[in-house]
Amino acid sequence: MPEEVLFKSEQRMSREQIASYLQTVVDKLNAGDAVTLQAGGDSVTLDPPSQPTFEVKAEREGPTNGPKELSIEFELEWPEDGDDGGELGIE
Repeated sequence: MPEEVLFKSEQRMSREQIASYLQTVVDKLNAGDAVTLQAGGDSVTLDPPSQPTFEVKAEREGPTNGPKELSIEFELEWPEDGDDGGELGIE
């Protein structure tokens, strides 16, 4: 499935600044509110359902014989049409 990037922002920040941004997302999720991402003139508002799929990934990236970069990624996923496909069943 092709990926369409709706919003992207990348900048160096202190741990405290990152924690503050993440805490804002936590507060929005706890309240059941939509999350609006903004940077410059770009913004997107997304409203995660009550039970999205939560993915956590730690990666090491880089060329085979070159410097590596480590990352932690947190991702919420849900169907855009709101249909989660139902529960898995076997007949």
